[in-house]
Amino acid sequence: MYRTFAYREAVLRICCSHFDIVAAEIVRQRHLLEDYLRRHPEFQRSLVPTEAHADAPEIARHMAWAAGLVGVGPMAGVAGAMAQWAAKAAIAAGAEEAVVDNGGDIYLQAVQPVVVSLGTGTSRLADRLAFRVEPEDTPLSICSSSGKMGHSMSLGRCDLATVVAKDAALADAAATQAANLVRTPEDIDPALERIMAIRDVSGVLIVQDDRIGLAGRLP
Repeated sequence: MYRTFAYREAVLRICCSHFDIVAAEIVRQRHLLEDYLRRHPEFQRSLVPTEAHADAPEIARHMAWAAGLVGVGPMAGVAGAMAQWAAKAAIAAGAEEAVVDNGGDIYLQAVQPVVVSLGTGTSRLADRLAFRVEPEDTPLSICSSSGKMGHSMSLGRCDLATVVAKDAALADAAATQAANLVRTPEDIDPALERIMAIRDVSGVLIVQDDRIGLAGRLP
């Protein structure tokens, strides 16, 4: 059963027996990251890869690593990173299963199949797409970005860009980049090629208008 946890602007859906640990880890990591951003505001503002300073918390270092692979600013991976850190905290505490959905950026460790719906906004494919994730394929991250939905910054007009990878910060950053690259259906194929060239990306799905593009290994 999914429960909702809201903290500041974030609203997360969580399925885990250790819900309190997941929630506490989100708050803890947010505090660590926000303290770092106050000391180094350029890390938050940058739209290009930026190295983490020596005083950076582990999560900020990880975001910087993912951003460097993808070619975006480090905050492009923040939602995925938070989901991963929270889920891993629950697993470390003894939970067998954890699914953390941070605004469409998902990290999951499962013991039974999980169906992940993909929202495409006003596209004719809306509410018709989903992945079925098998337990043996987890831990896994499925992160999505859009130039038409949500509050996150996007430089494109993509209906939906979804990236699958083992690492959630990487999947989140790559989904952001994919959405940045797409404004028309003709942009889909070049964007697929560019995202699949990123190390450790398993697969990518892009929806623009009534066209859908797929590449790599998807659930």
